[in-house]
Amino acid sequence: HVQLVESGGGSVQAGGSLRLSCVFSGSPYCITWVRQHPDQWREGVASIYTGSGSPYLLDTEKDRFTISRDMAESTVYLQMDNVKPEDTGTYLCAAPIGHGACRPARVEYDYWGQGTQVTVS
Repeated sequence: HVQLVESGGGSVQAGGSLRLSCVFSGSPYCITWVRQHPDQWREGVASIYTGSGSPYLLDTEKDRFTISRDMAESTVYLQMDNVKPEDTGTYLCAAPIGHGACRPARVEYDYWGQGTQVTVS
């Protein structure tokens, strides 16, 4: 059984930075950061294979976001730089069971964290 716990959100001015953390348990093979906009629309922004560390980012965020993992800490990070007001939303960790491509475009996940709020003004 996979468990995901996010932290690191907060309020930040445009142009600033935040680092979000997702502590995981249960050995998920893939973790995606999903942004839930204020209108509830969700989009994957970054994914990572926890074993190899291979990262995948939404094309529009490649210049600003970085995803990484620390297996010793069982944590996946999302580094957000040069944030914009449109980055505002709840950021959730998500993980699938089984196998399949680990990409931000994936829409179905089996496990979700509770989310951490990011507000950019």
